[in-house]
Amino acid sequence: MDHLDDTTRTELEAAAFRRLLKHLDDNKDVQNIDLMILADFCRNCLSKWLVSAAEERGAELDYERAREHVYGMPYAEWKEKYQKEATPEQQAAFQARQAKKQEKEQ
Repeated sequence: MDHLDDTTRTELEAAAFRRLLKHLDDNKDVQNIDLMILADFCRNCLSKWLVSAAEERGAELDYERAREHVYGMPYAEWKEKYQKEATPEQQAAFQARQAKKQEKEQ
């Protein structure tokens, strides 16, 4: 994408991000723990990245507003409606992923 001007590249990246949010919204059955196990990020990470990007640009965006944007509703509401208890298998897979990550860092 180096051949694109900065404005076009930014617009394309923003469009892809909006599509990712829509995809996650359309697939609420995909739990955050599943995302963390497979990709090492989740909806909460996206929210934190938005807050960080805002801070870098001197814009004000608190974490709860960022979460509401990512989740498409207040986080507490999403959690009540869609978040399931992590299974022992999911918890074990997450712990294994974290351990593997720590090994790489050493």
